[in-house]
Amino acid sequence: MATDTANIDEGRSDPQPELTPGAKERFYRHLLPTRLWHWANAVVLCIMLMSGLMIFNAHPRVYWGNYGANSDKAWLQIGPTTTGGHVVIGSVIDIPTGGVLGRWKDKNGIERTRAFPWWATIPSGYSLAAGRRWHLSFAWVLAALTVFYLGAGLLNRHLARDLLPRRRELTLRHIWHDVKDHARLRFPTGEAATRYNILQKLSYGGVVFILIPGIILTGLTMSPSMDANFPFLPTLFGGRQSARSIHFLCTVGLVAFTVVHLAMVLLAGPINEVRSMVTGWFRIPRPENEA
Repeated sequence: MATDTANIDEGRSDPQPELTPGAKERFYRHLLPTRLWHWANAVVLCIMLMSGLMIFNAHPRVYWGNYGANSDKAWLQIGPTTTGGHVVIGSVIDIPTGGVLGRWKDKNGIERTRAFPWWATIPSGYSLAAGRRWHLSFAWVLAALTVFYLGAGLLNRHLARDLLPRRRELTLRHIWHDVKDHARLRFPTGEAATRYNILQKLSYGGVVFILIPGIILTGLTMSPSMDANFPFLPTLFGGRQSARSIHFLCTVGLVAFTVVHLAMVLLAGPINEVRSMVTGWFRIPRPENEA
């Protein structure tokens, strides 16, 4: 994601490299715990998404409150039509999906009327029990990875140094400046490339502190055994069906973040970006007048 060399954190206590002509061209950008968490999370979240879609196929409708059944009013549903499939949001938005969602053909050419197609689910053949086993097994892995990342981030100061926004960065003027840079695909060079800009901090922080914890807690809320031991969970989220809706929305948020994140990696230079997440070392782009 882009920023500008003028957007330097004022009052920052952590020393940053002075990138004058002749200075080093590489910067140790990602510590080992961050890299391990990043790649492990990519695998775990992919498996959880695909197994979650299998679970969703068992009842492709979501509700608010404590109860939800076919006779209740759903705020979102995915299902078949006579010509294909559709996504219905509320009572006014009806989006046709062709032969992708709601009605599609499996790998043997047999037409199916489930929400998500075989190639997007784990397992590919319909099995609610298998989907739950995959999903719950990797949910514990996700929880362990989150605890590991937060613990390591506190110890090595990654959270405070890289993800915590400074007061100056939270001004509307500063945020709008970064939004315009992103819209113009202006990528950082020099010293600015060694830091997260405010949009990165807000988006990464949203994933780490809101979306992933939200997914874990709402997942626990949907478990009857957890509700029996921790009865405050359904109340916390406004009911088990509300927890399911929030779980769904947090997943949508993670998918949207991933799409934007991958697009920015491709636009910023995938070799340099991926290499820095593998080795930790990032090659610092030079301003055009120094290239």
